[in-house]
Amino acid sequence: MKDNEAPPMLGDVPMPSALSGLSGRLLLLTVAFIMLAEVLIFVPYIANMRVRWLGDRLNTAAAAAIVADGFPQQDLSRTLQDETLLATGTKAIALRRHDASRLIAIADMPPKVDAQYDMAAVEPFSAIRDAFDTLIFGGNRIIRAYGPIGDSDATIEIVLADRALRNAMLVYARNVAFLTVVLSAIAGGLIFFALNRMLIRPVRRMTGSMRDFAADPTDPARVLQPSAGRDELAVAGVHLAEMQRALQGTLREQKNLADLGLAVSKINHDMRNILASAQLMSDRLAAVDDPVVKRFAPKLLRTIDRAVGYTTDVLAYGRMREPAPRRRFLPLRPLVVDVSEMLAIDPLSGIDFVLQIDPALEVDADSEQLFRIIHNICRNAFEALTQHPERERECGRLTVAAVRTGSVVSITIDDTGPGMPAKARENLFTAFRGSARSGGTGLGLAIARELVLAHGGTIALVEKAAKGTQFRIEIPDRPVPLAAFRNKAS
Repeated sequence: MKDNEAPPMLGDVPMPSALSGLSGRLLLLTVAFIMLAEVLIFVPYIANMRVRWLGDRLNTAAAAAIVADGFPQQDLSRTLQDETLLATGTKAIALRRHDASRLIAIADMPPKVDAQYDMAAVEPFSAIRDAFDTLIFGGNRIIRAYGPIGDSDATIEIVLADRALRNAMLVYARNVAFLTVVLSAIAGGLIFFALNRMLIRPVRRMTGSMRDFAADPTDPARVLQPSAGRDELAVAGVHLAEMQRALQGTLREQKNLADLGLAVSKINHDMRNILASAQLMSDRLAAVDDPVVKRFAPKLLRTIDRAVGYTTDVLAYGRMREPAPRRRFLPLRPLVVDVSEMLAIDPLSGIDFVLQIDPALEVDADSEQLFRIIHNICRNAFEALTQHPERERECGRLTVAAVRTGSVVSITIDDTGPGMPAKARENLFTAFRGSARSGGTGLGLAIARELVLAHGGTIALVEKAAKGTQFRIEIPDRPVPLAAFRNKAS
């Protein structure tokens, strides 16, 4: 294929005809195999036919020899000898006993005998060899055959030309070949129609369904209607239909997500402009000489900065990419404190936010992305706790703990809520499927996992005996280049 040529589309491949496709191949293979079987059968049959033909000549000659042997010990007349030789198809007939031998009849005796055969000791392989030798090279040779007469001690011997034998073998081979062709055609046709009905038609039907479905996967009418039956093809048709329906559902979901993403991108663009204006107003508000304003203004500015950053990240996510983490060593406890303030947990709600983090603990991470990771999981935990019955919420607790082990920081987020349902566990970290609450999207865990993986870390749901949900996040430090280590050490 040339570089400027486009690869052929699968939909352009035509459906083969009945004889050029699998059906034709099966028909040819069936005929070929039957003919091969007939050939394998023909080999011993033609050898056996030759042995029987010579045996019949010996039996005929033996009958004539016994009759002639009843005459006085004198040669038969020429006329009687010629009639005997003509009846047996031989050139000479001799009767031998252990004590004597007698030449019954003889014509013009050839100067030599080309081959001789003992019909009392015929072996299978030698019989096959002799049969093909006669078929290929016979016709103008003189052969000698001899064998016992019944259970007596007498032996009959004949000398004859093998032309009649070869002609009889050729006629037999022609008849066998004709029957082979007829049987092969009949058997091949029956097998062809049977396989075409049971195998090829369902395969062509499924192939046509896949071709039509590929042309327009959104059309429900193009989904294969499985045929009745319990064989493998019927089961394959059921699974194909299920796969097509599942693919249609996925395509609908992807289209909805694409439409949603476009709408979110448009809304997010306008929201970013609004937040930019709010950011300017907050900057002016920070200049107001009021203790309360000065206390809350920095937090308001950080919140608006995060919101602006989120809008930018959403636009980037709409382009199917997350920004690479800008990592640095940062204290973890103040970041988690910001998360708790962002959650704005009401003291009267009966939910405690507990920090178990050493103030000196630092983590090598992107501060904004790590904030999003912890905030998404803590927000899910907080919403699960608020949905708990009032009588059980008195002991509600959300605990964030962290510990460093070597070059890895392990962050544990644990709550005493109702726990994660089985359906949510099956689709954990899957957007729009892994939500633990009604109306949730599951985006929080999906985004958290993506950001953790971007840091080279891991996030997992931890099984625990008590009620609630616990996630463990492990973020390793970046490898330190050897040159930077030496510069720092010096």
